[in-house]
Amino acid sequence: MLEYRPYLAIRHHEAFDAWAAAYVNPFTDLMAPEATRNWDSDRRLAELEQDGIVAEVVFPNTVPPFFPSASLSAVQPTAQEFELRWAGLQAHNRWMADFCAKAPGRRAGTFQILLNDVDAAVAEVRHCHAAGLTGGLVLPGVPPGSPVPELWSSVYEPLWAVCAELGVPVNHHAGSASPELREEPAARAVFMVETTWFSHRALWHLAFAGVFHRHPGLKLVLTEQGSGWIPGVLDMLDYYHQRLVGAATRAATAESKFGAGLADLMGDGPRAAWQRNCYVGASFMRAHEVPLRDRIGLEKIMWGSDFPHDEGTYPYTTEALRTSFAGVPFAEVAAMVGGNAARVYGFDLDALDPIAAKVGPLVEEVDRPLAAPPPGATSPVFAKGSSVRVW
Repeated sequence: MLEYRPYLAIRHHEAFDAWAAAYVNPFTDLMAPEATRNWDSDRRLAELEQDGIVAEVVFPNTVPPFFPSASLSAVQPTAQEFELRWAGLQAHNRWMADFCAKAPGRRAGTFQILLNDVDAAVAEVRHCHAAGLTGGLVLPGVPPGSPVPELWSSVYEPLWAVCAELGVPVNHHAGSASPELREEPAARAVFMVETTWFSHRALWHLAFAGVFHRHPGLKLVLTEQGSGWIPGVLDMLDYYHQRLVGAATRAATAESKFGAGLADLMGDGPRAAWQRNCYVGASFMRAHEVPLRDRIGLEKIMWGSDFPHDEGTYPYTTEALRTSFAGVPFAEVAAMVGGNAARVYGFDLDALDPIAAKVGPLVEEVDRPLAAPPPGATSPVFAKGSSVRVW
């Protein structure tokens, strides 16, 4: 935590010292002895290589200055909180650029923004892109009741425009769009049931706002939200699109007003937007999701290990790949576990090949079915009885 201090403007040092002294860390993966794999470059590379991984898209997994919790799950700040929270995220972005520079070509670092000040967010996109953070933008969620407009609002048009202009991927991570719930057992259960649905909303908010129509080169990545929900949701979105656009062209009905202007705003429908603009960060893709890969779009799927979380596949990544991909043609597996992400985030596979040749799992290893989960494995990828999620 204290390593953030040099990345803050001097005028914030006193406030940072007070915040750091009072902060109580609730996250076990940010406590010794596991914590340093988040920021110790050599340890992180060594553990990932031990697991057969040679490059990664790096999402934030620490508590940045002045935040009450991990930034991905923190709600948008109030006007009074904005200055310090924004300084904290910028400190993390600058630290991330230095961290990625320690392993050239092997880390695509993501960067964070807030939505309270769109002009400041646009400037940060330009700064972080120039600093080499090729992982792209982490788009905050906008839960109901937020102090900022919903993602479909035209106020964010400059943000989509700059990301499209620079080729910056827009990543929307699960857990970042859920409303705050309390700590009762029911509240925690409801969070788990609903959290991915709240994150999925970015897809239809941007689609129905015409963002993908105006910016055909924009890349949206929905990550750590599962993947089995995608075909059904695309069917549903196409149904509503056709129904609303059709109603708007007929005589006035109770429904016609809901589709007014939608055809001009969107151009083609949500499925076309998915096929042109969208990708899924499929953390530890489960075996029951793999048969849906053609309906999702084979070229859309980017497998991830979710390192270093306990729901991730470390240190049993080869076993996890066997669970999901045994019997799947090599070229398709290669696309999902590396090729697609290399294309979206700009990794140089030729440069990574010599490292992969030393540490990567062999094709025949991944192609061999796994008889039983490794003892002690905690990732849901090994869970039995899974089924395709409704969302």
